[in-house]
Amino acid sequence: MGRYRPPSPPSSPYITRDGYQALAAELKALWKRRAGVTRALTAAAAEGDRSENAEYIYRKKELREIDRRIRYLQKRLPDLKVVSAPPSDPAKVFFGAWVTLEDENAEEKVYRIVGADEFDPASGWISMDSPMAMALLKKTLDDEVQVETPAGKREYVITAVSYSAP
Repeated sequence: MGRYRPPSPPSSPYITRDGYQALAAELKALWKRRAGVTRALTAAAAEGDRSENAEYIYRKKELREIDRRIRYLQKRLPDLKVVSAPPSDPAKVFFGAWVTLEDENAEEKVYRIVGADEFDPASGWISMDSPMAMALLKKTLDDEVQVETPAGKREYVITAVSYSAP
């Protein structure tokens, strides 16, 4: 059996203004960090035998990781579409919405639907490409939503929709 895996489908190009600014700031910071790593790499290379020089090997690896992230951001940022205006129907769930859900145990969870480049599960920010967000999109207040999770099918009721932080 081969190791071939089909490429994953492209993620949505949408991003919030804050998310775009964060990625642009990350790119700028990476360029500054790269300059420091390059100086350290040059100093490590001047020490002599590179095959047994741990500092040189570490800095090469770090530079490779920085360059990979810079390449990704340089390709991704021009393709992103910043969504900053609220939708025409604020009662429905669209990109950028804060959605409060209640499960069958009467536990409430708050999620924000954001772009694939800015999701953060710890903060409750979910990608619009996730199964949860796809189930929520275009729904309104008091709609029931079924989501297939690893633990099985779960049902939620939308108790609030907002386009400003709760």
